[in-house]
Amino acid sequence: MSLIASSKTLVLRIIALMQRHPGVIAIFGFLSGVASFVLVDRQAGLAKVLALVLLVSWLWLIMENVLRERIAARFGFELPRPLLRYATQMIHQESLFFVLPFFFITTTWNSSQALFSGLLAAAALVSITDPLYYKWLAPRRWIFLAYHTLALFAVMLTALPIIFKLNTTQSYQYSLAAAVVLSFPSLFSIITVRKWWRGLLLIGLTLAIGAFGWVTRTWVPPATLWLTEVAITTEFDNQNRSPGEGIDSLSVSQLRSSGIYAYTAINAPRGLDERIYHVWQHNGQELERIALDIHGGREKGYRAWTHKKNFPQDVEGNWQIQVLTDAGQLIGVLRFEVTADGGAPASPSTEDQQPPAEVQEPAAAPETEPETDSAPEPAPEAEPQAEPEAEHADQPSTPAGS
Repeated sequence: MSLIASSKTLVLRIIALMQRHPGVIAIFGFLSGVASFVLVDRQAGLAKVLALVLLVSWLWLIMENVLRERIAARFGFELPRPLLRYATQMIHQESLFFVLPFFFITTTWNSSQALFSGLLAAAALVSITDPLYYKWLAPRRWIFLAYHTLALFAVMLTALPIIFKLNTTQSYQYSLAAAVVLSFPSLFSIITVRKWWRGLLLIGLTLAIGAFGWVTRTWVPPATLWLTEVAITTEFDNQNRSPGEGIDSLSVSQLRSSGIYAYTAINAPRGLDERIYHVWQHNGQELERIALDIHGGREKGYRAWTHKKNFPQDVEGNWQIQVLTDAGQLIGVLRFEVTADGGAPASPSTEDQQPPAEVQEPAAAPETEPETDSAPEPAPEAEPQAEPEAEHADQPSTPAGS
């Protein structure tokens, strides 16, 4: 028996088995998805393979009929559609369950980012629920292509910073460009009118999708950046680069006498250079935005902090420090409250952060607090960060990192 005949017989047996025991296939798909979520080695190699496989499988989906005809003409048998759909389903399961941990740990759940991460979770559930995947999703070609594009978009957001050391903004731009290009076939299958303006409508809708994706970029968590430790504190150990006891409230006199530190340790892939911002807000109004350059590779996160001593006249109320990427994607939020003198004393911190603040810091690293000549003024101002070892004090608002 020839190799082609043997392969054809094996394929037909697999199809027959799938038809006789659909429940077993569903259970296997579910277990494989969960296994990839829990056990997969989330390293650059796997991310690169997944991105490549998704691109190739997208091309297959677009040219499926042509390729099946060519294979049938060349080898004498047709690839069964159920087998191809099952292979595509496995790709979706592995890809979506691969990226879910990244997005879940980086999502600020009381923000619009919950919408995107919730959409990814729903897509992952569809990939392991055969009745939804085969009877609702697969027959609707334009939805199926959009689903595949979403999976590719999420994988690229995760893979590009790990593989090519692209920062979050660059990764989002490339991923969005790929998603826009891949959305064109879905739009082509939806818009079936045979008018002269069909091409213009297709181009317009494609550009609109790109514009919508860029405007709503703040809804998408930065997949490879997350907080490992945060603190709001009035004390800081410069020698060990570690914050004092965290607080979530303090009085006006305490604030003005010692100022306040906003401390963050941010996990980032090795070799990645990223600019982030500490955005100080009082009662919802932005007061200043301080740039901090971080470098990936430290197991417990790159430490960066800002020390604010210059405040407006009215400081009572709710304060928060948003930690943002250069593109405006939210990494996390720190919060504290300033009360009138005679109110409750400073209390242990319960800052809003993504992971629990359990990380302890290793040995000291270089720190810089650039000296400025500015005197305290009612309006706060921000200072840039540098890396050489130096130390100066008594600044209106000082960034630092290690």
